[in-house]
This record gives sequence, structure tokens and C-alpha cells, in this order.
Amino acid sequence: MRILVALGGNALLKRGEPMTAATQRANVDTAAVALAALIAAGHQLVITHGNGPQIGLIALQAASGPADGVYPLDILGAESEGMIGYLIELALRNLLPPGALVACLLTQTRVSATDPAFQHPTKPIGPVYEEAEAKGFAKSLGWSIAPDGPKWRRVVASPEPLEILEAPVIAMLADGGVTVICAGGGGIPVVAHAKGGLAGIEAVIDKDRASALLAISLKAGMLLLLTDVDAVYSDFGKPDAKRIPHLNAGKIDPQAFAAGSMRPKVEAAAIFAKASGTSAIGRLQDAVAIITGAAGTTVSRVS
Repeated sequence: MRILVALGGNALLKRGEPMTAATQRANVDTAAVALAALIAAGHQLVITHGNGPQIGLIALQAASGPADGVYPLDILGAESEGMIGYLIELALRNLLPPGALVACLLTQTRVSATDPAFQHPTKPIGPVYEEAEAKGFAKSLGWSIAPDGPKWRRVVASPEPLEILEAPVIAMLADGGVTVICAGGGGIPVVAHAKGGLAGIEAVIDKDRASALLAISLKAGMLLLLTDVDAVYSDFGKPDAKRIPHLNAGKIDPQAFAAGSMRPKVEAAAIFAKASGTSAIGRLQDAVAIITGAAGTTVSRVS
């Protein structure tokens, strides 16, 4: 079965961990074990991944240099997509049999320049801060900031993905037996000019929504959203929280889930399930069990 596997940013860099190359490499190596197990089980994978912590870190590093060294988010998105894609590709090559075909493809995602998200930034990126420190960055660097649990983070625009521009190339590679790593961080955000041509734009696209769009385009048999939580829960974080083994895509209330964490995954899972097939959400190390329904939360279209 062709499975689009979307690796959550928290599966690659956990909250509170040092944002070092060594930490990310170790986490990617762990993720690659789960991905290789899916391939060994006979599945053909297209892999996407988040980039929220990484792009925020790169933006901070750029901001600490000369004023003319500050790059826009579309370029930083390309940098982070290449960096994380390289780490995943290297880790997979070290686990898969000799001759296995793996490729990382920089991917552009078209959005609308008039998307209302540009007026209401909501996508958290970078590390977490104490409130006073975050407000200091907001004042000195012009950031938009918002609470993230007990901490604060930078937030940026997250417009709706409309088209994965490299989808035909990804399909061609996948049809040729290549494990493709693509659409990192939701893809590099670009807009179409009225008179033709494209241009990058300041945004970070939601990886889960872009993954659902790509999975539909590729006619994947399943959209698998992997994170650091073992399943979707009702009343998550509360004493009476309960795992939800199955969700009906047509009856999901997105407001029942936390914005910025599980809600985007549930929404993306429902989009794919309504359009094409079955989605599933769960913990990275449970990937094979999630496919069989023995773990995680399955989201399906039920008439």
C-alpha cells in the first residue's frame, strides 16, 4: 500500500530538548527505524515532515547577524526542508538494503496572497520562551507572539495550501519505486502572480494540511500522521482523558481538540478520509501497529 507518512515536528525535536544537530540526528535515527519497518512490511512510502522548531531556530540565527542577512520565511523554509530531508534520507539509507531508492525533493506549495491567515498569525515556530523574553523579541524583532501552554512562542501566518507544485514529480518518483521525502514544513510557500510566474511569501504552511492535499493527489491508500502522542484523546491532559480508537470523519468537531497541536492533525485526517480513504494518528514507534488498527486512532469515512 502507498502510505503518506507525515512526521510531526515534535517527533523530530521534542519540547524542551536542546536544539542541536546531534539531538535532531538522534531523533531522526529513531524515526527512521519506524519508517524502515513500514517499508520492510511491504508498504511504499512518501514522507513529509514538520519544521516548526527548526525554521524558528534558523530565523533566530539569521536575525543575530547583519541586518542584510535576515532572510524571508520562504527561503528559511527551503533551508529547513533540505536540512531535515537530508537527515531522514541519510538515516534511511543506513537502514534499508543496498540499492534501495531514496530521494529528498524540495517542494513548493501554492497559497493565496489574500488568505486571511496573513492577517491573523497562528502557526508557532521556534523555541518556547518565558513571557517577558518573548515580548522582548516581539518588540525588538517585530514578531507576533502567542501563549503555548505555560510558555510563549513566535507565531507566523499559516495559509491554506492550494496546490503542491511538485506533486507530478513526486508521483513519478513514487511510481518508480523511490521512497520520497518531500513537502517538508508543508512546502515552501509561493503565490502566483496575476500575469504569470511565482514568488515566495512570508508564511509557514501547516504540514498536516499539506500532507492531506498531497496524499489525495498521489491516490495514497492511507495518510499516517505520526507524533509523540499515542492516539487522539477526549479531554486530553485531564484526569478523565480517554483514548479514541476510531473517529468518523463526517462527525468530527475540530473544536473539541487543542488548536495548534491535535486539531490540525484531526482536521487533516478527516479531509483525506472524506476524499480518498483511511487516515490514522499515533505515536512514531507504533507505526506498524497503527496500520493494522492495533494502536493509535483511525479516522475513516463512515456512511
